[in-house]
Amino acid sequence: MFVIRNLVYKNILRIEHLEIESGNIYCLFGTSGSGKTTLLKMFNGMLTPDEGEIHFKKSSIQELDAVELRQKVVMLGQDPIVFEGTIRDNLLIGLRFSEQDKEPSDNELTDLLQKLQLSKDLDEDAANLSGGEKQRIAFGRVLVMEPDVFLLDEPTSALDDDTETMVMDYFTKRIKEFNKTVIMVTHSKDTAETYSDQLIYMSELLKDKEVRS
Repeated sequence: MFVIRNLVYKNILRIEHLEIESGNIYCLFGTSGSGKTTLLKMFNGMLTPDEGEIHFKKSSIQELDAVELRQKVVMLGQDPIVFEGTIRDNLLIGLRFSEQDKEPSDNELTDLLQKLQLSKDLDEDAANLSGGEKQRIAFGRVLVMEPDVFLLDEPTSALDDDTETMVMDYFTKRIKEFNKTVIMVTHSKDTAETYSDQLIYMSELLKDKEVRS
């Protein structure tokens, strides 16, 4: 699905070769400053390498339309973004930004909230949510978009252990059911080992082991 060759980005990343196969959950694991989030942003064109190539489905990312790419490769950042409006508005806004026509029904959205351990009315003002609730709404937003690839940067950092387990159990089950691909960043080795099909250790991936952000 993704192939990276001879990638160089500032003094942060030097990657000779990396392949990401479809239908798997990958976890980028490493210390702070090892380039995990930087690499994650490369996969949907949020950052562009100084040298080298990144191909998505055999096409260079740099040559793909950015809107079309981000319909298929969706990123959930570390800090959840909540937009003005209701919970319903926030769940659907990713579809609307990416100009997709089909929207799930209210019943489907309510069921999704329950799966994410949220008992909330769709008409509630999203500004009233706690940090952990906002993170789950952001999680729901990317699930609603149904992309080919999910890029997740510490997606459960604001959740307690029990809620994290329930959310991640549901998410990974859904990913496998629909044969989606996940590239996830985490500082937790337990989370990485529990949910990933393959761990990518940044210390082993970097061509120059001394390169750090």
